[in-house]
Amino acid sequence: MTIDILKKKVETLKEKGKYFSILYVEDETSLREKAALFFHKIFDHVDTAADGVEGLAMYRQHQYDIVLTDMMMPKMDGLELIQNIRHYNEKQEIIILSADASSHIMSQCIQLGVTGYLIKPMDFTQVITVVELSIDKLNAFRENEMYKTQLESMVNERTQKVLHLQNQQASNYDHAIHSLVKMIEGRDTYTGGHSERVAFYSQKIAEAMGCTSEECALIYQAGILHDIGKIITPDAILLKPGKLTNSEYSLIKNHVTAGYEILSEVPMYSQFVNIIYAHHEHYDGSGYPRSLKGEEIPILARIMAVADAFDAMTTGRIYKSKKTPNEAINELKQLSGIWYDPKVIEIALDILKSIMVDEHITQEPKSHLDDERFAYFYKDSLTHLYNHQYLDFILQKNKEDQKLLCLNLVNIKNFTSYNRRYGWSEGDILLSQFSEFLASKFSEYQIFRIFGDDFALLSTTHQEINIDTINTLPLLKENNLYCEHIHLDLPNPAINSYTDLQARA
Repeated sequence: MTIDILKKKVETLKEKGKYFSILYVEDETSLREKAALFFHKIFDHVDTAADGVEGLAMYRQHQYDIVLTDMMMPKMDGLELIQNIRHYNEKQEIIILSADASSHIMSQCIQLGVTGYLIKPMDFTQVITVVELSIDKLNAFRENEMYKTQLESMVNERTQKVLHLQNQQASNYDHAIHSLVKMIEGRDTYTGGHSERVAFYSQKIAEAMGCTSEECALIYQAGILHDIGKIITPDAILLKPGKLTNSEYSLIKNHVTAGYEILSEVPMYSQFVNIIYAHHEHYDGSGYPRSLKGEEIPILARIMAVADAFDAMTTGRIYKSKKTPNEAINELKQLSGIWYDPKVIEIALDILKSIMVDEHITQEPKSHLDDERFAYFYKDSLTHLYNHQYLDFILQKNKEDQKLLCLNLVNIKNFTSYNRRYGWSEGDILLSQFSEFLASKFSEYQIFRIFGDDFALLSTTHQEINIDTINTLPLLKENNLYCEHIHLDLPNPAINSYTDLQARA
């Protein structure tokens, strides 16, 4: 937006907002003063407060038309301020302007019914857009009160305007929720696209079962949002490439209840929130969170349970290989009448047989960002090379796909003596420097630190390492160290796991 257009927009808003007041709560002095000058160009009555306590006291005294607040403030943060204001006026127009873009905070603000959530630094173009929405809503509701005493045709006209604005706010909610879904799926290469696939499979099964067009639309919407509750799941659990422990699994199961609580606060989601709440229930009553069974489970939730399971089975996790569509269908058959409704299974199998499953969905790292997320679980903290747990997984996986053809083991000799002479901390420094050398010299390999001073290098092509070249490294020669080397061809029947290498190293 050009400066001239911005000025015209401000002039238009000044005419619309001249009878309204605004309170801006911000602890950053320079930003508060800068924003106050800007808002004086629109509103006749502008007040500012330096923290939530001061802002709440001023609100109690004046009851402003619009409240714009930061989130992270001393004494009382923005979230607590909003909650207190809602006790006085449930319909208060509230806008957030904050540097805190965390999904947890955004979720709570959506539940509290804020009109907009703007991210710092302040963009006056975006501020104008959201403030104009609030002003239009306030004008529409004020006018609507006036029209009650006028002709019925005038009432209808203005009511439509209010409804349009309400629909616009509903659209804003919808975009915000879908943004949260994208945020959740962006945290994990595995879950990316999962919601859309479940929505698509669910809708196709519902259509084949003769559900109404309204029900098919509902189950698609529910499928898109069915994992929204994972917003509360810690990254350490959601992104864990390995199999979950019992306690971790208990935590992740809470996503169903969390999703229900988030969405049930928004009226526009009331029609399908129970589908999401029940999509992990089992036909025999062994599911969660309420142990519903049989017909107690909504039919659309029973459909979604099958779609969700099919996608989970045909999408590979790091700790288990994905199933083929036929294998997944056979497993669904076996669980018919146990976990899944037999009537749904009977119809769903024909639909799922025709599904073209994307063969390239994987949890293995495909980018630098994925690799950094992977590092939390499968990288050695000292050398930043992959650790023996990931090597074990790779070797096990190679039994199936046999893509790896070459394994080189490199062992630093005399390293124990070096540690005794210079200490463990110096030893760690040397190992770190040696690992950097390996990573740069052999970038085409997957490199693992496996036994402290032992390293494994894996490749998809046969190429033996020249150990003499490594031993010319000054880092080794100057410290009376040298490396020994073993080359193994894969697939080697004796090398199927990390433990198989211990006898070789």
